[in-house]
Amino acid sequence: MPREMSQAMPARRFWLSGRRAAEQDRFFREALEAQGWEEGDEIHWDAAWVTGMPAPAQFRRVSPQRKLNHFPGNAALTVKSRLHDSLAALRARLVDGFGAGHSLVSRLDFFPHAWLMPSDHQALQLAALTAPEARWIEKPTNASKGKGVRVLRDVAEATTARDHLVQAYLDRPHTIRGHKYVLRLYVLVSSLTPLRVYLYRQGFAKLASEPWDPEDADNPYSQLTNPDINALNTRAEVPVEFIDLERYRAWLREQGHDDERLFARIEDLVALTAISAVDGLRARSAEVGADPLGGYELLGLDCLVDADLKPWILECNLSPSLGTCAAPEDGGLVEERIKGELVHDMLSLVDVAGDHPPAEGLDAATLLAEARAEESRAGGFQRLLPADEPERYLPAFSLPSLADLTLAEAVAGRSLPRPQLVRRRVAEFHAEDRLALYAEASGRLYRPNDAAALIWLLATEGLDPDAIAAALAEASEPPASLEELRDTVWSTLGEWCREGLLCQGRHPIQGEDDSEVERDAEACPSRWWLRFDARDWALVLPDAAVERRLCHAFGERLSPVSSESAAAATSVHLSVLASPTGYALAEGGRLVASRLTLAEVVPALGTRLLRLAASPGQPVLDLAWWQTSSGQAVLLAWDKATGSEALGALPGEVSRGVRLVFEGAQVRLEPLGLPLAGRRVGTPSPLAAGDVPLLVMQGDGEDADAPRPLARLDALAALLPLAYAPDGTAPSAETIARLDAWLEGVVRHRIDTQAPPEHLAAWLVARGGAPLEETTDASVDA
Repeated sequence: MPREMSQAMPARRFWLSGRRAAEQDRFFREALEAQGWEEGDEIHWDAAWVTGMPAPAQFRRVSPQRKLNHFPGNAALTVKSRLHDSLAALRARLVDGFGAGHSLVSRLDFFPHAWLMPSDHQALQLAALTAPEARWIEKPTNASKGKGVRVLRDVAEATTARDHLVQAYLDRPHTIRGHKYVLRLYVLVSSLTPLRVYLYRQGFAKLASEPWDPEDADNPYSQLTNPDINALNTRAEVPVEFIDLERYRAWLREQGHDDERLFARIEDLVALTAISAVDGLRARSAEVGADPLGGYELLGLDCLVDADLKPWILECNLSPSLGTCAAPEDGGLVEERIKGELVHDMLSLVDVAGDHPPAEGLDAATLLAEARAEESRAGGFQRLLPADEPERYLPAFSLPSLADLTLAEAVAGRSLPRPQLVRRRVAEFHAEDRLALYAEASGRLYRPNDAAALIWLLATEGLDPDAIAAALAEASEPPASLEELRDTVWSTLGEWCREGLLCQGRHPIQGEDDSEVERDAEACPSRWWLRFDARDWALVLPDAAVERRLCHAFGERLSPVSSESAAAATSVHLSVLASPTGYALAEGGRLVASRLTLAEVVPALGTRLLRLAASPGQPVLDLAWWQTSSGQAVLLAWDKATGSEALGALPGEVSRGVRLVFEGAQVRLEPLGLPLAGRRVGTPSPLAAGDVPLLVMQGDGEDADAPRPLARLDALAALLPLAYAPDGTAPSAETIARLDAWLEGVVRHRIDTQAPPEHLAAWLVARGGAPLEETTDASVDA
């Protein structure tokens, strides 16, 4: 090339963007700068590398010569709840089309069921009733680096906050040297139409930094494998350890395992996961006006391998980390090399430089030549789709595009069966020779024209798309182009399949029933009596999960309403309601608490009952009542966030709620016996107020180990928020004066909220409810 021309040609430019550390750009920058590229900006770029998602306007600028490393609609894979929805929708479609016993359905058992909060909170609690031994894991739907992930000791504690999901916890992991691990796999979607998907041959096993202990649910270093979390483990000699897949597979073989079988299942998992989201990717790309030839997507897919060497998909990460996480001696050198090679191979495969523009046309020769040329540049990437055995995957599409089918036939070198379609979730309406179709999944009403109506009729009678096109061509007058009709038929049927009116399947044989009916635990209202404070309270409960929770808490004091007394229960005092944000509590027609987790239902009901138990001149205090077998007792103002664990560990009886009964100059304490800290109680005995010391949990982190004397006015201030008067009003001045007079004769202590729960329990047990050291205002002031 003449020197003048080379000087006139501007260098190609790359744009780096997104919220990320510089290390996320390193390999992309190095690969392109080595080819003479220069850095541009958000306006001037020929290749963009964006960590996270770019603005929609950037997608409208892409082309085969201007590549962006994302596709619109990738949230169908990269948001945890959407990933589950994509896979669940694929499974439901296959069950509708082929039956629950079909092999494709059984191959989809690689993802744990998930419940999206708060809308699925009730469904989760009902599901948990059928799996009492199961554990659960809660995670934000769109967070990374392990943020917000926790293992739930009790599924009833699942959050009602938005954008969280709860999954059944996989509690039988395969381990390496006793440590739980997750496989990080790198998946590349290079084309949407036709769908082309690759899996990188290298990746990593990411190890937890402490040995797996199923009983240590609160230890993130045992339960979680995320390197950002384990890097904080100062106890571990090797906080972050990566083992590359080559060494991992060799280790499996040394242990006598079949690594080929495991990775064949992983490849199947990856291919089916990509297919589950392709409709959303294609539709969103069309919606924002993005040229799909200008995009590609690198995903970081995390798989857990269980004790049976079965892989389970956990999540697909958008813009997977390309920084070096492990120390050099713990796999960091190999990690750095693999990630550098990964980016180099990816940029070559997707032809970021634009050296191999795609040929125009969707004929078999063109599609095959393009796919073969791409694969020749794949480096360490292994092609998964189109598959060498396309019959394994084409039925998993809602309906493969013509490009999908044409390329699959070209790769396989043979003609493939055309899909048959069956009605799915649709209602047909006929009026005056016109057809209307209602799609249950989308809520849309379709009113197809005459040609589309005929396509529907022929498809639902069992003709495949090509046979429908041939029938329309033969019947058309004047004769129509078969190729044009074929495009129209496949496009029309594809839209109906995406909308849920049709799906691939087989027409059932008469008398055959492959339907799958999933029955949840009972989710219908029931009426109960609750015996509290010498009267019966009518309760309406929404489902079996709440029933079980309350029956455990209240025992024999809760009984179902009999048919004889049903009429008396028509005037409902209290109702627990299932709501879109968890559970709620109503008194009569008035809502008194909302956004409750199942674990919060009993405490919320207890709070309401305490307020209802207050009467004029006899306030109720929301205190814990600990009573030993010897009859001694202690009053505790416990910290709601940290104190329940300590109370749950105490011997004897712990209950909630105390009424102060003023009898002249005397004060009597009547424990109300509500459940507390998950413990069922009997009937505590009333005691004279002066015989019961008071312990208040409060403080600022100082003197966290031992109780200290508490001044009377400090005790009064602590009890004021816990004193309930009738009808939700504030206690009268006279009542508070009596409360203050009572406190003057009470032994008072405080313990810091930061005190370890076992310290509180040990301190109380050591005293056995016996009289404490006398506390006077003078001793406190001193």
